[in-house]
Amino acid sequence: MRSVTVRKGEPIDRALKRLKTKLDTEGILEEMRRRRAFESPMDEKRRKARSASKRNKVKWRFTNKEEIPASSVTPAES
Repeated sequence: MRSVTVRKGEPIDRALKRLKTKLDTEGILEEMRRRRAFESPMDEKRRKARSASKRNKVKWRFTNKEEIPASSVTPAES
């Protein structure tokens, strides 16, 4: 069970926002929404394929950076 301690003088709204952010980053809210209704095996495969595709796009974008050639250095940096 995740929890957030309310600090002295802190509004309840801010503590709830911190709790929601914590649950969202850990994926608990998404999993709870997904488990509310039955998901057929085909729907599960589609969902997993979509999320894998998104992960691979992000991974590819950050791993395939082109190196900057030395000739593109501006004269001010030399």
